[in-house]
Amino acid sequence: MEPRRGCFRGVPDVRWISIAAAEARAVQVGLMRVLFLSTWFPFPLSQGSKIRAYHLIKAIARNHDSALVSFADTQLDQSWADHMRQFCSQVRLVERDPFATSSLGNIRGWFSLHPSFVRSAYSKEMASVVRQFSSQWRPDRIVVFTFVAGPYALAVDDVTRVIDVDNFMSRMMFEAYQEAIGVNAKARRYLAWRKFLHYEKWLYHRFDRCLAVTGHDRALMSSQLGLDPDRICVIPNGVDTVYNRPTDDPPDRYTLVFNGSLMYDANYDAMMYFLREVFPAIYDRCPCIKLTITGKHDGVPVDRLPHAERVKFTGYLDDIRPVVRRSWACIAPIRMGGGTRLKILEAMALGTPVVSTSKGAEGLGAIPGEHLLVADDPREFAEKTISLLDDLQLRQSLSIHASKFVQDRYEWKMIGERFESIVGRSRF
Repeated sequence: MEPRRGCFRGVPDVRWISIAAAEARAVQVGLMRVLFLSTWFPFPLSQGSKIRAYHLIKAIARNHDSALVSFADTQLDQSWADHMRQFCSQVRLVERDPFATSSLGNIRGWFSLHPSFVRSAYSKEMASVVRQFSSQWRPDRIVVFTFVAGPYALAVDDVTRVIDVDNFMSRMMFEAYQEAIGVNAKARRYLAWRKFLHYEKWLYHRFDRCLAVTGHDRALMSSQLGLDPDRICVIPNGVDTVYNRPTDDPPDRYTLVFNGSLMYDANYDAMMYFLREVFPAIYDRCPCIKLTITGKHDGVPVDRLPHAERVKFTGYLDDIRPVVRRSWACIAPIRMGGGTRLKILEAMALGTPVVSTSKGAEGLGAIPGEHLLVADDPREFAEKTISLLDDLQLRQSLSIHASKFVQDRYEWKMIGERFESIVGRSRF
């Protein structure tokens, strides 16, 4: 059989599996049809939201017919499309950056109850593609990844809608408002928070189910957005413990890693805080200390980070596992955001001990001192990092216990089965 092809830049020969063939297959084997709408194309697995979307799509595809409509958020390679067709019988793309805004749209957004970004970045083309595809394919469920893609699901009638809230944005905006310094900064962030709170209330009430990443996020979404707790299900982040596993290769002493893209505000804030308030104390005691930051940082002012000359910025890596495995410790000095941090779960799975803030470890259920080290005061964070650098026995103990912890509680296969049971429920 000829391979299926998708709509990608630079691929003029576009062929689709016919809608009729997909319908015949669904009838024959009694499949549920699930349409996924994604803010990012979920492959390759270059950041947390893509990893989450990828594994949840994969979980549904084991037993049901799946289709994907996604923004083409970057230049896409044909092999990425081929990979996703293992799981989705149909893949359609809208070639647009989902975060692209216009000056006029931003100005109009100032006078809107919705955030300026949401109004300015809205894509009529995406809405049209979703409507037309849904009218032909007739999905039983629409699963939406993030609030950005949420409005496009509302264009489809007579379908059960599920939205994945991997980041509870109004919570993040409120935390940013609390951290703001100066009257003008506080006023801007207060307005941004109130707009996102209004928007998320409006949007999430229009879905049959909302997925939270942690129980804490679930409780906040219920209390702050007025959602019925029964409509909010917890689907945690996970880790592929087969792909991410320890090796016998010895780590490099006095090496730290932060495995997160600085294009995400919470990560940039974490590194600004660490390099300004924590790193100097570590460097004074361990002048040979090395810090590596992985992930994309296009357009990010890394030169403004304190002690940037002592940091190695790798940029995007096809495989970050060797870097994380070779590091003595992974740091997660997160101060804002919600959900659970994939970077922590992956480091634990790889056998690299983690030093985190309480916010970074939030929602994991990990025990401080047994699975990771936790510190919120800058001086305490530095001391615990130094103690880990100096104590081989402590490192080995954390590594062993953390690796088993994620295997027992955060394997994607188990999480995927729960997700499938929620999406496949006959009654909502």
